Amino acid sequence: MGAQLRVYKRRIRSVTATKKITKAMEMIAASRIVKAQRQVAASTPYATELTRAVTAVATGSNTKHPLTTEAEVSSRAAVLLVTSDRGLAGGYSSNAIKAAERLTERLRGEGKEVDTYIVGRKGVAYYGFRERKVVDNWTGFTDSPSYANAKAVAAPLIEAVSTETAEGGVDELHIVYTEFVSMMTQNPVDSRMLPLSLDQAKEESSAKGEILPLFDFEPSAEDVLDALLPRYVESRVYNALLQAAASEHAARRRAMKSATDNAGELIKSLSRLANAARQAEITQEISEIVGGASALADATAGSDK
Repeated sequence: MGAQLRVYKRRIRSVTATKKITKAMEMIAASRIVKAQRQVAASTPYATELTRAVTAVATGSNTKHPLTTEAEVSSRAAVLLVTSDRGLAGGYSSNAIKAAERLTERLRGEGKEVDTYIVGRKGVAYYGFRERKVVDNWTGFTDSPSYANAKAVAAPLIEAVSTETAEGGVDELHIVYTEFVSMMTQNPVDSRMLPLSLDQAKEESSAKGEILPLFDFEPSAEDVLDALLPRYVESRVYNALLQAAASEHAARRRAMKSATDNAGELIKSLSRLANAARQAEITQEISEIVGGASALADATAGSDK
């Protein structure tokens, strides 16, 4: 009985230490969510207005540009997948990877070759374990991305879009990330960044009651679109990285809260078992004492006769 009680006590100490760690990680994730939410809120208007400006420029000109013009036959697409560098965030990374797998299958079903770009160690490890080709990858900043990180990620994507398909370029650019909806809801989404869907942008503007302004282009509409292309891609990538970071913190907070609650329940269960074992040990000791006293009394009575 004593050995069993020691086992329960050792497990209780171990689970208690784990509970402290998960509670600390939950609090850290909760504190970082606020900062991430503010960054998302600050970057979204810029990305929205830049998209609106690009739409206005493209609508007011007949210039063919990779930013707004779809290829007659699209044969190659680039997919940027955003995952996390660290685990302990529930199904955050796996859900994004599944969304990227579905998108890749759909694009290949349309007869397109797919070039994959990955942000985050989890995605890199997933593709590396399966020996799948990745054009480029970036790690080390998923929980707190900066605009410089977004520029580094966007640079090869812009180059791929600006290059002819025959020379290794792409006709389409897609991004898969986790959209932050609320503390409890984060949805993996896939979005086509390039070419920009003008019809969809116009519908969104009409739904909001917005009227696109008229522009005069200096020196030309093509030069304006050339200047806007890197800004547009960088802003979209940056907003996606921030959305993903906020989603990662929210998912980790939820996962760590669940782990903390489970540890608390396990401690209660182990405590009940330890109490039962201790009670059984006390009962056994009392029984041994009573039995010994009874045996001694019988022996004493026999010697008196």
